[in-house]
Amino acid sequence: MDREQAAELKRRLLNVGRALDRTVMAMGQIDEAERDALWEHLKELYEIVHRKLLVGIYAQHPDLKPPPRPPHLFSELTWSEVLLPPSVTEDQLDEVIFSLLKSRWRKVVAFVTDAEKRFKELGWAITYEATAARLQALSDLDRIESAGDLRYWGNSEVRLKG
Repeated sequence: MDREQAAELKRRLLNVGRALDRTVMAMGQIDEAERDALWEHLKELYEIVHRKLLVGIYAQHPDLKPPPRPPHLFSELTWSEVLLPPSVTEDQLDEVIFSLLKSRWRKVVAFVTDAEKRFKELGWAITYEATAARLQALSDLDRIESAGDLRYWGNSEVRLKG
């Protein structure tokens, strides 16, 4: 295939990839067993689009391959490193976090932003990084659901346990 055909095919395949991403996000509202079964099929489609078809295009036309994007790392702070203000307990922090979490998936970057606003309303000096560290701890304790590496706020999501 010539470069123009490859570029058009790449554009369309990337649109398919975005549609798959939207489908995965919508799956958060269905039964877990159905979601798991559907996920297996979607994972196969994702592999075909991204690992086979696009890789084949890039092999023929390396100039179409996007430049590598370094992940945007917001924080590697762990919960054990966080010092809460003396007036705030871990239970109080969790109460606010759970009040802001929903049953639908939310990007961590959006969640920590909303949490920061709520903390300011309460007069709490809690950083975005501390909130993200607490989300990771809650996920590790299996108290919330998470998807992706929570250190990368734009590429990870959280929600209440289903």
